[in-house]
Amino acid sequence: MPARPSPSTGFRLRNLGLPATSLTVLAAATTYVGLVDPRESGHYPSCPYLVITGLACPGCGGLRCVHALTHLDLPAALGYNALAVALFPLIGWLWLRWAVRTARGEPRRTLADPRWLRALLVVVLVFWIVRDLPFGAGLAP
Repeated sequence: MPARPSPSTGFRLRNLGLPATSLTVLAAATTYVGLVDPRESGHYPSCPYLVITGLACPGCGGLRCVHALTHLDLPAALGYNALAVALFPLIGWLWLRWAVRTARGEPRRTLADPRWLRALLVVVLVFWIVRDLPFGAGLAP
């Protein structure tokens, strides 16, 4: 007779409450951004960093990027925020990994190796600086 998995390590749908809720909120927000065009004024607040400095932050163009992706316009999405387009698959993979581990009842662990987090921070900072320089104008929203 094969060994039965331990109840604490088996896949449990009841453990998916928080991952399912977070996915539902993300889907609702994405649907809203897909339906309400961020290029039209008055629907979303302006970026405070952009308003104060006149420079784009790493997130500037993110809503327009999501709107373009919901309409399957990858070239426009890349033009609005290429970093966001590059990070969305990583965020999806991290969410999926978290959801599976949560469903299995595995204990919480850190999100990622600190070296990866430092590398991500460097990438975001470089993107932030380069998109506001003359030679990085192609990365500006």
